[in-house]
Amino acid sequence: MARRLVEIRTYLVKSGTMADFHCAMVDQALPMVRASGMDVVAFGTSSHEQDTYFLARAYADQASMVSQQSAFYNSDAWRQGPRALLVDHIDSYLNTLLWLSDAAIEDMRALNTPVAPSPLA
Repeated sequence: MARRLVEIRTYLVKSGTMADFHCAMVDQALPMVRASGMDVVAFGTSSHEQDTYFLARAYADQASMVSQQSAFYNSDAWRQGPRALLVDHIDSYLNTLLWLSDAAIEDMRALNTPVAPSPLA
């Protein structure tokens, strides 16, 4: 059975900034992440915690994850692009790594369509 490493990054976003954070992710950061070759599986606001956002990405293995993220996060395009805008909205974040089958990853992708945050967030 084929399996891939999935990183789930959970962000605690500063109160009252979720709508701006989500817009910056969708309009600026995610297109860059995808263009760099990273597989964005799912992303969006938490359905049970108002100031929590998640980003799930799949990689062949941990070495691929480290290599792809290093290239991306050290690029001038990221550093001179949306990085500061996003970082300004983040209180903290946590990464979790899981090995999942291709079928589980596709289920995660299909079952977690992003929902825009409420304007009050």
